[in-house]
Amino acid sequence: MTDAQRVTAESARFDWFGMLARFAPLIFLVALMIIFAVLEPRFMSSINLFNVMRQVSITGLLAIGMTFVILTAGIDLSIGSLLAFAGLVAAAVAKGGMQDRFTVGEGVIGWGWELAALAAIAVGICGGLLQGLAITKLKVPPFVVTLGGMSVFRGAALLFAAGGPISGFQPDFTWWGQGKIGPVPVPVIIFLVAALLAHIALRYMRYGRQVYAVGGNPEAARLSGLNVNWVICSVYVIMGFFAGLGAFVLSARLNSAEAVAGTGYELTVIASVVIGGTSLFGGAGTIFGTVIGSILIGVLLNGLVLMNVSSYIQQIIIGVIIVLAVAFDTFAKSRRRKA
Repeated sequence: MTDAQRVTAESARFDWFGMLARFAPLIFLVALMIIFAVLEPRFMSSINLFNVMRQVSITGLLAIGMTFVILTAGIDLSIGSLLAFAGLVAAAVAKGGMQDRFTVGEGVIGWGWELAALAAIAVGICGGLLQGLAITKLKVPPFVVTLGGMSVFRGAALLFAAGGPISGFQPDFTWWGQGKIGPVPVPVIIFLVAALLAHIALRYMRYGRQVYAVGGNPEAARLSGLNVNWVICSVYVIMGFFAGLGAFVLSARLNSAEAVAGTGYELTVIASVVIGGTSLFGGAGTIFGTVIGSILIGVLLNGLVLMNVSSYIQQIIIGVIIVLAVAFDTFAKSRRRKA
């Protein structure tokens, strides 16, 4: 065989592994939906599917922010605690203070959903900024900073509300979590719009290229003139923004905010991002993959609930999936290097 023929044969050979690596989350999602549809007819009902998307929307918002963080080879373990703290602040603003925290009805006017949403987002941004500065200025690893933040924000939430909930909001507040536009729940619309904007930022804006560059090779990014510390700090601010937004939507959906909200969200959010194809080593991943990963986790949990699988087993399954996703990512990287 001549060199020209060899090159033609190699180019014609279809890269099945590359195809699988690229579309594995979507393929797995479709297969999972087919399996659950066969095993449990209730799964494919429109009511159930919209419920899945409504449940996914909160962790999906957090997963969008986590994608930015993981793209820089970072991690944020504090998101559940920060969400709880931001949600309580938003609830207090919506109620006009703490004196009517348990009052339910039209009598409590409060300061409006607009200020409540701004308060939640402001708390989230400040929390993310503090952690970003600790990582970049104090040179403390993200794992340690956010592990400490997980305890700090949870303690702040407990202290702020004295361990109790704040509930009973005005209809214009709860609409953001319980309302619909046509048949589509409002939280789902917020999630999809946020995902679209994040996709545009990462794919088509200069800032997105900087995030990928820092995650791929921070030293090369620094030598090329990028302010690496600024980029790293900014992704934690973005994570804080989405934690605040998610806190507002969650409080509106539940018509309540409490200090234990968001417990265990770290596992679900990180699983969504990693399963969606974002590498824990940084520099590779997409928002589209994160959306698919979030929906996949939501579908998996919903299907297991419909089949009466224990919540303890559900946690085991998610943990195994995370390990397998990271192992697959490591193997794919090794294969690409050899190629």
